[in-house]
Amino acid sequence: MWNVKLCLGTSDEFDCSVEEQIRLFHKIGFDAFFTDWFPQADLAGWRALADQLGMEYQSVHAPFGRAADLWKTGEEAQAAVDELIACLRDCAKYSIPIMVMHAFIGFEDHTPTQAGIENFQKVAEEANKLGVKIALENTEGEEYLAALLECSKGDPCVGFCLDTGHEMCYNHSQDLLALYGDRLIGTHINDNLGIRDFGGEITWRDDLHLLPFDGIGNWEGLARRLARHGYEGCLTFELCKKSKPDRHENDGYDRMPLEEYLTEAYKRACRVAAFYRREIRQG
Repeated sequence: MWNVKLCLGTSDEFDCSVEEQIRLFHKIGFDAFFTDWFPQADLAGWRALADQLGMEYQSVHAPFGRAADLWKTGEEAQAAVDELIACLRDCAKYSIPIMVMHAFIGFEDHTPTQAGIENFQKVAEEANKLGVKIALENTEGEEYLAALLECSKGDPCVGFCLDTGHEMCYNHSQDLLALYGDRLIGTHINDNLGIRDFGGEITWRDDLHLLPFDGIGNWEGLARRLARHGYEGCLTFELCKKSKPDRHENDGYDRMPLEEYLTEAYKRACRVAAFYRREIRQG
């Protein structure tokens, strides 16, 4: 939309191949996409398709099932490091500039370890060798994100990816750009309803990834925050078409044909981009 690039993440929930999703994104109007990474992922094919369509392959999302293992020692920690380095090497091989990763997974532990910092530094060292940026995403475990961003201060290859929906639930609507806006290199934009439990207990089922304007998000406020920190990257949207177990907020999306749903996503993305462009123009 104008000079603001709109990006959308592929998803298993879209019930068709990644190739079909990328073609649909392009048809509907998105400028860029990101994909998940796994050892057999066809990054070569998706890179070729991006080039054919004139789209930007904005990033890959690293696996996060081993994110807690990064903070351990021994074989589990080494497996987590090796997985992230393999992802970085594929990014470099296929000219994908950013790897998004989670600093942690889980709700019980809140104590970063020196071993975890040292493990991450091995990953960051590889990123610098390859010229690939690591974007650390806000999820549960804010202490782990803070520890990794602190230990990597001054590293040009390590920055922050703001997930707006996670900010509303996992991070209690704290303004994370006030903390890390100077390190911002990517976004995962989605709406949310905050924390469901009146006692304040957060679970992964609170993470809805709704279309913008279907939750409690302040989108004009987000545009101001992004502009304040001089963000110049894609507005990247990460959305869920299906509801979490025992939740029903996304059920209406799932009843929509995919092309209709993605078109609605594009319309909402354009509205967010219009707010952002206005903030940039007003300077």
